[in-house]
Amino acid sequence: MQQELKSELTKQIIVDKAFKIFYENGFKTTSIDKVMKATKLTKGAFYHHYKNKKELGLAVIALKVEKRVCDSMILPLYGDGNPLEILEKTFIHRLKSFSFYDKQHGCPMNNFINEIGDFEATYQIALKSIVEKWKSALILLIERGQRENTIHKNISSQAVAVYLISAFEGIRGIRKLYNDDSILDEYLSGLTLYLKQIEA
Repeated sequence: MQQELKSELTKQIIVDKAFKIFYENGFKTTSIDKVMKATKLTKGAFYHHYKNKKELGLAVIALKVEKRVCDSMILPLYGDGNPLEILEKTFIHRLKSFSFYDKQHGCPMNNFINEIGDFEATYQIALKSIVEKWKSALILLIERGQRENTIHKNISSQAVAVYLISAFEGIRGIRKLYNDDSILDEYLSGLTLYLKQIEA
């Protein structure tokens, strides 16, 4: 039992450090040596848990990237209340909550998509799965809003879901180019206007 706990702790340390380094420096340019140097663990500890960098990348996507998206952007969509207000709160409040560090480095999922989304089928499947879960949750919420007459019935729930995800991910990437939040403020104004337009 003690050994199992130690093993899980070791994996967690490796995944946590790998996520941070991938986020700051990119996946392709980061070596296993660099990750293990940051963990202060031996290279043997890495190979005890992961066959290669690809396995580690998939673990980071599953345990860190997906958890971030699920906790902040998917689970809130299943809450009670006015669907339009839930959309506003989830997207607008999330953007306003980002630290300077997060604004500097963008969205971890988007970074992975842009860097390795066309690189390996297994990464594509893992990343696409997160997007599809997010899209499905949005569609359910939008369709609930349509049934409850808070969101226009004559709009495509799928189109709105894809638009909201794409716009959110896009501004996270664009914000990395700026030294202040002016571009983010303009996006938030546009998003607020868009949400008003789909209100029933």
